[in-house]
Amino acid sequence: MSKLDVNYNQYREAYPTILKYPFSSSRKRMSVLVNKNQERYLFVKGASEMVLATCSKWHDVQSNKIEMISESTNTKMQENIRKMAESSLRTLCIAYKKISSNEDLEFKDDKGVFAVEKTGLTLLCIAGVRDIPRKEVPDAIVKCHKAGITVRMVTGDNLITATAIAKDVGILKEGDGSLVMEGADFIKLIGGVVCKKCRTAACDCARDLKEAEANKKELRVDTIENAEAFDSIKDRLLVLARSRPEDKYALVTGLKERGEVVAVTGDGTNDAPALKKADVGFAMGIAGTEVAREAAAIILLDDNFNSIVKAVLWGRNIYDSIRKFIQFQVTVNIVAVFITLIGSALLKQQILAPIQMLWINLIMDTLASLALAT
Repeated sequence: MSKLDVNYNQYREAYPTILKYPFSSSRKRMSVLVNKNQERYLFVKGASEMVLATCSKWHDVQSNKIEMISESTNTKMQENIRKMAESSLRTLCIAYKKISSNEDLEFKDDKGVFAVEKTGLTLLCIAGVRDIPRKEVPDAIVKCHKAGITVRMVTGDNLITATAIAKDVGILKEGDGSLVMEGADFIKLIGGVVCKKCRTAACDCARDLKEAEANKKELRVDTIENAEAFDSIKDRLLVLARSRPEDKYALVTGLKERGEVVAVTGDGTNDAPALKKADVGFAMGIAGTEVAREAAAIILLDDNFNSIVKAVLWGRNIYDSIRKFIQFQVTVNIVAVFITLIGSALLKQQILAPIQMLWINLIMDTLASLALAT
């Protein structure tokens, strides 16, 4: 039973599932084919603007009638979707259609959308879902900005929802000249990722060192096809909406190619290519998929964005301590060697015996370690 006192298992038993079309980042929808009283019905749930475009009718709850979607009705629906998106709601459409016995259930286009999902659906509802950001996220983003870290949001949400959420958590600010794009427009502008040698997206070069050594092939090095276009937007692009795995991978590739140190967080299978490509990949330990955890370098056991800030802080402290220690060691040892050499050359005798040098190093290293530890 749910909070609405609906027994879902009862409905699942009454209307058994015949076939499932799973969700994917390219399809932006999922569908199930069910049996109802010896008739087949397809139910579709997905991105509002994409599912709505496949609907020709809608279910009017007030009159309990099926009505045609007129131009004015479509405009009102689009306006409702826009208002919900501006309120940081993720919008979904749920629709259905009756499937005849002779309809092809296997044919699909190059994006993986099946023919039965593309036309003739009846809209049941437009739903707005609020995925509230964790309370620690805005503060963590402020800390990242203070530390000189640029925070970018790459999401499957539509442009309006992504913009609203980015403003809520502090990634975007009014009048800062930031750029918000959809993944398809981003790829169209930069030309996508190509092999640096072959200048094509698909080539025979080896994808990893093991394959290169086994097959004696040249190792593929990815690059952005239109580097000039990428350079023109890379500093302003803070939000990438309706993104696919290839969009995320292209963004990481372009930033790394320009000397940026890139960290990526993700929890889904579609985040794996970007997680693996990044200098540091953070996968969610609780909500993350096995594929995402395998691709990442660090797994966050608490799924807390603040843990990333702590990791950066610890990393910078360790780096700073190592740098100071090396600087100290180089300075002290160069001075000691210089004095010994000059003294030996001028006085024709050894100023410091080896045991004395060891005592000096022991004392100085101890003091240096205590200084770095505080």
